[in-house]
Amino acid sequence: MKLKVAAAIALASGLGACGTVKADRTLSGAMVGAGAGAVVGPVGAAVGAVGGAAAGYVTDREDIYLGKPVWKR
Repeated sequence: MKLKVAAAIALASGLGACGTVKADRTLSGAMVGAGAGAVVGPVGAAVGAVGGAAAGYVTDREDIYLGKPVWKR
């Protein structure tokens, strides 16, 4: 169980930086983390959302840029 949660957080950390402003990266990181964590269950989704939001918040656009978020296209 812990391994699955750790994998979800790692995935969210790697993908948590979509968008040009910090709010976009935080929101998209939370969504990706929640989706990845949902594989484990509700607790995994919550942990993944928090981890993904944190990853999106601490990254800069220059770190990882995957384009405009879906909600701004």
